[in-house]
Amino acid sequence: MDVINALVVLANFVIVPGLAYGAQLALGALGVTLIYGILRFSNFAHGDTMAFGTAITIIGTNALIAAGITFGPLPTALIALPLGIAATCLLVLGTDWTVYKFYRTKKAAPVILVIVSMGVMFIMNGIVRFIIGVGDINFADGERFVVTARGFREATGLAEGLAIRTTQVITVIVALIAMALLFWFLNKTRTGKSMRAFSDNEDLALLSGINPDWVVKVTWMIVAALATTAGVLYGLDKSFKAFTYFQLLLPIFAAAIVGGLGSPLGAIAGGFVIAFSEVTVTYAWKRVLGYILPENLAPEALVQLMSTDYKFAVSFAILIVVLLFKPTGLFKGKSV
Repeated sequence: MDVINALVVLANFVIVPGLAYGAQLALGALGVTLIYGILRFSNFAHGDTMAFGTAITIIGTNALIAAGITFGPLPTALIALPLGIAATCLLVLGTDWTVYKFYRTKKAAPVILVIVSMGVMFIMNGIVRFIIGVGDINFADGERFVVTARGFREATGLAEGLAIRTTQVITVIVALIAMALLFWFLNKTRTGKSMRAFSDNEDLALLSGINPDWVVKVTWMIVAALATTAGVLYGLDKSFKAFTYFQLLLPIFAAAIVGGLGSPLGAIAGGFVIAFSEVTVTYAWKRVLGYILPENLAPEALVQLMSTDYKFAVSFAILIVVLLFKPTGLFKGKSV
C-alpha cells in the first residue's frame, strides 16, 4: 500500500501537472517551430502573441458570462476561444503586412528579423497590459475538479488522494485535438503540403508554382490559432497575468530547440521533456521517499533539488546543453 500511495502522490504532483504543462508548451513550441521552419526566423514576440489572444478570450468570456451564457461544467472560455483566435489572426497578419513583409522583400538576414520581432514583442506586451491590466485574472468557471482528493480516498481507501482539475483534462484533450488537426493539415491538404515544400526548399517550391504570400498568411493564421489556444489553456490551468507569457518564452523556445527547430513532432516531444524536467527538479520528494524508504531512512528535509522560483533555470540549462552538444535537437531539425 505504501508503494501505491507513493505512486498517487507522484501522479498528483508530477505526472498530471507535467502532462498539462507539457501540452501547453508543446502547442506554444509548435508555433515557434512553424515560424522558424517556414519564415526562417525566431519569433520573440510569440509569448506576447499568446498573451494577446488570451486577453481577448478573457474579454469575450466576461461578456458571455455577463449575458448569462455559460458552458455548463466546462469553462466558458472555450466558447470565447474562436474570438481570441480571430483577433490574434488579424493582429499577426497586420504585423506581418506592416513590419515583417518589408524585411522579407529586402531579403534581410534572419538576425535582423529576430531583432525586429523583439521590438514587436515590446509593443504587443504594452498593448496587452493596456487592454487588460497587469494583475492576476482567474477566468476558469464551471466545475473545478474531475476527481477530488477526498472522493479518491473514500473510493480507494488509500491515505493519499488524487486530485485532477477540469482544466488539466481539458488542456490535454484540446492539445491532442489541435496537434492531430495540424498534422492532418500538413500531411493531407494541398496547402499543408505547399508549406512543407516551402520549408524544405524555398527556391524549388517557388519554381513549382507555390504562392509564397499565401503560404506566409496561412502560416501566421495557424501560429495565431496555436498561440491563442496554448495561452488560454495555460491561463485556465494557472491564471492569466500578462508578464507571465513573456517569461514562458524561455521554456517554449527550449522545447522547440530540444525537439529540433522546424520539426513539429520534435516541438511536441520537446514540450514534454522541458515540462517534466521542470516539474521533477523543482518537486519536493519528501513524501514520495517517505513511503518508499524504510522508516529509519525517511528524509526529514524536503529533498528538493531546486526551488520552484527557479524552474525556468532548468529550461535554460537544458537549452544550453542542447545548443552545445546537439544543436539540431532530438529530431534533427534545422541547426540553431
